[in-house]
Amino acid sequence: MTNVAYLPTEAEARQSTLLCVDDEPNILSSLRRLFRAKGYRVLVAESGYAGLQVLATEAVDLVISDMRMPEMDGAHFLELVRTRWPDTIRILLTGYADVSSIIEAINRGEIYRYITKPWDDNDMLLVVRDALERKVLQNEKLRLEELTQRQNNELKALNANLEEKVHERTAALNQANDALRGANEKLKTSFLISIKVFSNLIEMRGGHLAGHSRRVADLSRKIGMKMGMEGQALQEIFIAGLMIDIGKIGFSDEMLTMPVSVMAGDNLATYRKFPVRGEQLLMPLEDLRGAAKILRAQLERFDGTGFPDALGAEAIPIGARILALSSDYDNFQIGILAQRRFQPEQARVSIMQGSGTRYDPEVVNAFNSVLNKNEDETVAREIVLAPLKLLPGMVLSKDLISQDGILLLSADHVLGERLIQQILDFEKISGTRLSVSIRLDRGGNATFFIGG
Repeated sequence: MTNVAYLPTEAEARQSTLLCVDDEPNILSSLRRLFRAKGYRVLVAESGYAGLQVLATEAVDLVISDMRMPEMDGAHFLELVRTRWPDTIRILLTGYADVSSIIEAINRGEIYRYITKPWDDNDMLLVVRDALERKVLQNEKLRLEELTQRQNNELKALNANLEEKVHERTAALNQANDALRGANEKLKTSFLISIKVFSNLIEMRGGHLAGHSRRVADLSRKIGMKMGMEGQALQEIFIAGLMIDIGKIGFSDEMLTMPVSVMAGDNLATYRKFPVRGEQLLMPLEDLRGAAKILRAQLERFDGTGFPDALGAEAIPIGARILALSSDYDNFQIGILAQRRFQPEQARVSIMQGSGTRYDPEVVNAFNSVLNKNEDETVAREIVLAPLKLLPGMVLSKDLISQDGILLLSADHVLGERLIQQILDFEKISGTRLSVSIRLDRGGNATFFIGG
């Protein structure tokens, strides 16, 4: 036996375990020295039965078994190894040229190779290394075949019912992101409610302002939808509507109640600056910068004679063109623009007269369509109830506002017994009567939220 300079692969030295089975101790010692020197983990057994016991307790990658052994020969032993541990590589070590015995071992034990005694160390190491490499490649081949088969089956199923598969994949992704999505939705809802509350604080300084910003925001959103707007652009218009009077926060009580038509001098100059002040207040908040730009341009005119930048036509942000009309429509009715309050139809006529000068004609057309739709709607989508008629599970269709303009509950809120009692208590303490708008389904029945 000749020693040669041979190094096993890293995978062999780190992972491979060999079992040598022979009834001659000197043979086992030689094999153990040979393989241990190259980094293999070597186990030995002096009989076939002893080898089976080792295999029952150890994970073995390759077995080298002598042919001639008492009680159980190599062919029988390797046959049992093949039956019980088929993934273990089997090599026969034979000391004589008995072709019939080798054939028997090949047929019964399905051996990988046979090596004759005396062996060449280099040949022995090469055979073992090649066998282990083949096993690795075979395992990888089986893994890839299994992966390919699984992917082919998935592809067939996907082709057979693509829509269902996409739905399943989407559901899986949605499930994985439920926590994050839920947190984001909760944050958005809290953010919008906070804006409504802040807007409510501004309106509390002037009784005639109560509900103004919510009406402007709602009308602006409807006009924007009519003009095909959606997503973030629509959200920015709605938020700008809620924050429309934020720039007036520093106005005196007299300024807040003074109609614009009678303002002059310093009062008028101060009034014309409130859109810029509103922009400045919102600009530090990144999520509100779009709304801030809309607020800045709310006093611009379509003919280019407005404030603060004398923008005209398309140069005015579309959100500001919509907001200007919605705000003026409500301001006409609550006495902000003129000394007298206009009826809704009078306010509508004034808006029409300003088309092409103060207002964008396209926005005016969308505004008219929105009002006409509201007037023509025959199936009510909400019902107004007194608090005593409320039931747990009903869903608010609008914000619940007190007579003083205070936001009590936001739209889409689900009523419970405790909330209903708090509404009743508020009526009793404040001495006022509340009207609660409840969402209806298409059949005209109150919508109830059913949840756990």
